[in-house]
Amino acid sequence: MRTFIFGCLLLSLSSTIVAASPRLEKSIHEVERVNHVQLGQRPFFLVDDMSESPLKEQLQQCAQRGQFTPRDFSIGHRGAAMQFPEHTMESYVAAARMGAGIVECDVTFTKDKELVCRHAQNDLHTTTNILATPLASKCTQPFVPAKLDASGTLVSPATAECRTSDITLAEFKTLRGKMDAFNPRARTVNEFMGGTANWRTDLYSGPTSGTLMTHQESIELFKQLGVKMTPELKSASVTMPFEGFTQEAYAQKMIDEYKRAGVQPNRVWAQSFDQRDVLYWVRNEPAFGRQAVYLDDANTVADLPSQAELVNYKNQGINIVAPPIFALLSADASGQIVPSQYARNARSAGLDIITWTLERSGLLADGNNGFYYQTFDSAIKTEGDMLRVLDVLAKDVGVIGVFSDWPATTTFYANCANQQ
Repeated sequence: MRTFIFGCLLLSLSSTIVAASPRLEKSIHEVERVNHVQLGQRPFFLVDDMSESPLKEQLQQCAQRGQFTPRDFSIGHRGAAMQFPEHTMESYVAAARMGAGIVECDVTFTKDKELVCRHAQNDLHTTTNILATPLASKCTQPFVPAKLDASGTLVSPATAECRTSDITLAEFKTLRGKMDAFNPRARTVNEFMGGTANWRTDLYSGPTSGTLMTHQESIELFKQLGVKMTPELKSASVTMPFEGFTQEAYAQKMIDEYKRAGVQPNRVWAQSFDQRDVLYWVRNEPAFGRQAVYLDDANTVADLPSQAELVNYKNQGINIVAPPIFALLSADASGQIVPSQYARNARSAGLDIITWTLERSGLLADGNNGFYYQTFDSAIKTEGDMLRVLDVLAKDVGVIGVFSDWPATTTFYANCANQQ
């Protein structure tokens, strides 16, 4: 079993890294060494909630083992974002403790062109406490309260937009992460910073948690944790080039930070929704480009690429695609979950597949599962059906990894189904 070793992170950081805040230093030294995967109750709740089937029997037997190991099939999406503020040290550590073999840092940049972990360049107003700090005055769009009519009907929602490119790295490091949410009816900043979905929690968003990280710090933390890495180069909200910082320089800077940290390319899955970024790595950093991931931003089946387009990806040197879950699955006439035509096309084109995102849809049994389940929602009846989804993705579609907001679920399944 892999041993997760927590060392003195700050001493291992390169001298080029901006010094971490006192909160980061204190938190690293307080974390105890982890010697085994901790799944908690959720995977077993999901098994118990399944309808009777051979798969349920298999998973019940597996649940009795009591020992589980990390798996690369289990990818921590923004860490463990179902309950921990995304892209924070606490979220990353939680994902590793749940056995995620690979953990994600979404990469964007600050005003001084330093790389940091955020899902979007313009999400600080919903993922951090920036609006409650003096840095709010530097936001692209300061907080504007909601307008309600005399009957309380919402006329215009509350708005704000705060970008990492609005502030320097030093300023960024003074912020605290929170659950990604906002209240559109907010009349005050404090109200705006609420809105967390009722199936998530603010329990781990206190004043001593939510530690933000630079990209370089995430690399060093992941090395200490023993996990592999999947950085996603995020599209900029500012016009590129940004003060001379080109898209190509941005893509190169991300890879350079792994090279300087001595991380082997086979431990890194660089991702982007922009095909130009992926092809840049394929052509200019072939060691990293071999397992660079082209993310598919389709919102509906009609948006998905044709088989000819998938074949063209492969011909250009792209080896891995990562569409949303709905792209890979359908429901047949008998209500069974089956591979989609896109899934068959991608495999026929010789492409490996990663998919996103499990544990991001809230309650499944309410029959309104939205984006990720849109092509097979009719086949979902219980929370436990999530494990049926994983089973088809793994055994019938043949995905090599699944992003999850709560990696314990994917770790449990991967152990039980012998997925690496």
